[in-house]
Order: sequence, then C-alpha cells, then structure tokens
Amino acid sequence: MKISKKTALNIVLILFILSFFVTPLGHYGKIFLNRILAFSPPVIEQSQRQAIADYDWKLKDGEWNIFNFEKSKGNVVFINLWASWRLPSEAELGSVQELYDRYKGKMDFYIITNENRPPVEAFMEEHGFTFPVTYLIIGEKMPIDAQKVPSSYLIDRSGHIVIHQKGIADWSNRKLYKVLDTLIEE
Repeated sequence: MKISKKTALNIVLILFILSFFVTPLGHYGKIFLNRILAFSPPVIEQSQRQAIADYDWKLKDGEWNIFNFEKSKGNVVFINLWASWRLPSEAELGSVQELYDRYKGKMDFYIITNENRPPVEAFMEEHGFTFPVTYLIIGEKMPIDAQKVPSSYLIDRSGHIVIHQKGIADWSNRKLYKVLDTLIEE
C-alpha cells in the first residue's frame, strides 16, 4: 500500500495538532502563541480616566503578613491579577517580570493571586520569577474588579486608572515604558 504525498502531509499535520493536546510541546507552544498574540495594552484617554474609589484594601505579602494597599497612595501602581494554573497568566508573567526588573523601586507592584502559598512558590521557582507576590484576601473589599484573570491595572499618582487590561498583554515594550516614565516623573 502506497501513501500519497498529500495523505502523508495530512497525517503529519494531524500529529502536530494532536501534540498540542497530549505532549509538553503543546503546553510550551500555547504559551509561545499567547506571547506572540499579546500586544501593548491600550492607554485610557486622560478625559476618560476614572479614579479608584478607595485605597483601603487589605492584602497579604509573600510572608503572609497582612498590609494595607493605602501605603501606595500617591505612587504609580501596577496591579496584575494572575493564577499559576491559567496558561494566559503564565504566558504574560514573563513580560511582567521584565517590567518589574526595569521599574522596581520607582513604582509599586502588586502581582496578586488568590492561591495558596505552596503552589505559588513552586511556580515562581520553576519559572525563575523574582517579582513580589501579593495574596488576595477573599471577601475583603477591593477598589478594582478581580473577577477576570489575568487582568491588570496601571494607576497614576492621583489614583486614576491609566490602563485597565482584561486578558493578556505585553508589559515590556517601548510604548509602555514611555507612559511609565511620564507617570513616574509627574
């Protein structure tokens, strides 16, 4: 039995597609595709920006100590809501790490999850992420919508939301750096 070239190509294509569902190649391929399809988040026009309602928001730091978001009042703040089990979050966090490396000490970072510490710590170590993890306290009032993961906010010094991105974005690009440099200098 002789297989035609077209049939052989179809079999190879089907095997390649199946590899995305049953092999580690598929996991890394999906992450790669998410990163390629992630673009710089849109900046909200100044006249359309809304201020967050309240800075009184309790969170937990990496050591599980409770603190208040109010300590960031008057600072430029980046908030990213993520989950280690969500593939889009995993794809996005590489650019969040680059953003953190570039701007740590110049602005406040809240990379927030509602998971327990052990799986988060394992995930961070596996991927080599060094940004500080903040833990959400379920049931605590929040000045932002934490329903969609991943999603992110960039807040200026006066508390106005400059960027609200639902879903994955590229947080490491010149366009965003220019916006951040301007906000930090204000």
